[in-house]
Amino acid sequence: MPLLVMKFGGTSVADLDRIRNAATKVQREVERGYDVIVIVSAMSGKTNELVGWVEQTSPLFDAREYDAVVSSGENVTAGLMALTLQEMGVPARSWQGWQVPINTTAVHSAARFVDIPRANIDQKFAEGFKVAVVAGFQGLGPDGRITTLGRGGSDTTAVAFAAAFGAERCDIYTDVDGVYTTDPRITNKARKLDRIAFEEMLELASLGAKVLQTRSVELAMRYKVRLRVLSSFGDTDENSGTLVCDEGEIMESKVVSGVAYSRDEAKITLVTVEDRPGISAAIFAPLADAGVNVDMIVQNISEKDYEDHPGSVTDMTFSVPINQVERAKRAMEEAKAAGHIAYDELVVDTEVAKVSVVGIGMRSHAGVAARMFKALADENVNIKVISTSEIKISVLIERKYMELAVQALHDAFGLEAA
Repeated sequence: MPLLVMKFGGTSVADLDRIRNAATKVQREVERGYDVIVIVSAMSGKTNELVGWVEQTSPLFDAREYDAVVSSGENVTAGLMALTLQEMGVPARSWQGWQVPINTTAVHSAARFVDIPRANIDQKFAEGFKVAVVAGFQGLGPDGRITTLGRGGSDTTAVAFAAAFGAERCDIYTDVDGVYTTDPRITNKARKLDRIAFEEMLELASLGAKVLQTRSVELAMRYKVRLRVLSSFGDTDENSGTLVCDEGEIMESKVVSGVAYSRDEAKITLVTVEDRPGISAAIFAPLADAGVNVDMIVQNISEKDYEDHPGSVTDMTFSVPINQVERAKRAMEEAKAAGHIAYDELVVDTEVAKVSVVGIGMRSHAGVAARMFKALADENVNIKVISTSEIKISVLIERKYMELAVQALHDAFGLEAA
């Protein structure tokens, strides 16, 4: 039988009524002739509640017990979904991660997939079951302990099952009806995309679009798993939502497909760093060791002391998530104290935002950067840092201009038009 994977997020299974609604969508696919693997998240708010209980019980908790507790939310949803389907006359069975088994690495709360053997679930399908309801976000470590995959892990679970079972498609049901050209809350001109390439979706997800978890898109792109993002609420059909697929399935791409943004950025500048071979490694190795996610990087000649020492000093500017600023400062101060680097001043700007345009059409069209910079200049938006890749241009700007910049770029590239 052809097989589908259907994933339902926390808001889609927030209570018993919503679980019934989700089960109706599963039943419809069974009636169309599919065997279905359903991946479920915990009911909305439950994971946060479980995490809170762990932290209250043991501030310096054992990560193995943390995983045992927080994975239980998905187990409850899986059982309730299977019971609901059975009441509707659909042969269904629930599966916890260890029962499949979903084999993972031993890194608790951030495990990665090793493999997903098919035998147990295939056997149940052969016995006449039509639906396997699998608890997302969890797996089984090599020591036989339950592991969890980190936030957003249920999306990744769904893609991994689609790859392992050769599913025709992986449908991600959520509280939005697809992927938009930008956030509809910022501009009412935002348009839902019918299709988007893996590479574009990966960039948008990594740049702040929260429709899909970045790791799930990476996995889908690697194994060519066709993803469909669609709403759990209201009627859907085979043309609903947005299909995330290989570039070859898209007839002709627009130059720019979407505008993404991230509010939670900070800019750090090390003033008058010695300009010598190895200085970049001396700066960014301690940041990596401290777990700081560095994004945009700019190195330029320092204005300070340039006339006296031309070419001997440089300023190094980079962006980090705003919640990692203190960690980054501590890493730089410790590196300076240890004599690994020297700088006159560390300047932090926490009032910045990142705005990006993304599109595979950039590969074959010149002038995208010029059009982007002109659109921002026309709105008197000053650019602090620029970063580019083959299909993306990102700029760091003052946060107060972020929404204006998103609207201006959406208009400049005509994204409201199909």
